[in-house]
Amino acid sequence: MAQLTHQQYEQLERAVADGRRIAVHRRGTEYVVVPARLAIRNGREVIEASNPTTGDDLTLYLDELDAIEVVR
Repeated sequence: MAQLTHQQYEQLERAVADGRRIAVHRRGTEYVVVPARLAIRNGREVIEASNPTTGDDLTLYLDELDAIEVVR
């Protein structure tokens, strides 16, 4: 994925702050998760999230994602 735009960062940060779900597309699979925080790991940006159904934790690297959208 190309770097996020300013507006996409704003939407992602707002989703983290509000506990809103996001849909993330990676390698043809869609994940709907609740983002807990944005972080840097080993010099890469990550979204630390959880599955709203199972509660499982998931770490998503931004540079591996095809698309991100906030679920409304």
